[in-house]
Amino acid sequence: MATAVVCAYSLVGRKAIESLIDCGIEVLALYTYNQPDEDKWFESPAGYADKKGIPVFIEPSFNSALVQSHIRRLSPDFLFSFYFREMIDAKILQIPKMGAFNLHGSLLPKYRGRAPINWVLVHGETITGVTLHAMTAKPDDGDIFGQKEIPMDWDETALSLTKKAADAGYELLRETIPGLVNNAISGISQKTLGKSSYFGGRKPEDSRLKSEMTAQEAFNQIRAVADPWPNAFLKGEHGDIKIAWALPCHGRCLPGHFRRVSDGILLGFADGPLRLVTLKNSAARSDDPTVQALWLRNIGIEEDTVNGDRQ
Repeated sequence: MATAVVCAYSLVGRKAIESLIDCGIEVLALYTYNQPDEDKWFESPAGYADKKGIPVFIEPSFNSALVQSHIRRLSPDFLFSFYFREMIDAKILQIPKMGAFNLHGSLLPKYRGRAPINWVLVHGETITGVTLHAMTAKPDDGDIFGQKEIPMDWDETALSLTKKAADAGYELLRETIPGLVNNAISGISQKTLGKSSYFGGRKPEDSRLKSEMTAQEAFNQIRAVADPWPNAFLKGEHGDIKIAWALPCHGRCLPGHFRRVSDGILLGFADGPLRLVTLKNSAARSDDPTVQALWLRNIGIEEDTVNGDRQ
């Protein structure tokens, strides 16, 4: 039986560990992170590993000499990284006898780097995927051993896409692990697959909605950080308000303004509006158009009185 040390977090990591076990891999150890309250929507890799009797380690610095020594003593055939948050040092990558592999949440070489699921939504992609590749000292840089495409719906969110990526990752590993164990597949250089792109970790300001955006650009931002992510936000003269959900719609509304219509509140962007569904104001949450209009006024967003009566 082939053995592995796994470094994993997120729902994708949890499903990937399950796939390894279903492929007959003996997981010798899991390195992971504590699960904060905002991530309680998925079963943590640590929780799943505990049920399977896999030793779990949470270390302040994965690349420490202590961790390196521990993995060396375990002498695994493979090292797998599934949505792990740290770059793994080259000295550790050299330990596994049959290689070190990472499951990345995009179709490499596109969207290298952090938060690929959020970035593909921001950029309005219609197809993404997951990639299993060899790890090198550079991020998301090694040869590709397998990919699986994921079609994206028009209203795809970070949550729904993460669930799709977890399922796709499970399936990709089931397809590729036997070939890795038997040394029956070889990698493809990313340099042969076209132009690469790289995106770093997202900052809170990246989720700010601006009136000069098109309605589609704003909708993409909202989808990229919809619940349970922290949400896109609108900044007014007197504060911020979070747009938990909104939808494209027909109608007229001045950019940077809101407008009351028969079925709710429109928020104006450069080429048209979005219809607000859910707003968050501090700890409060509301789908009520009357409350939403009050909140928008309170932060200094003006009402559009130019475009006539309510529709």
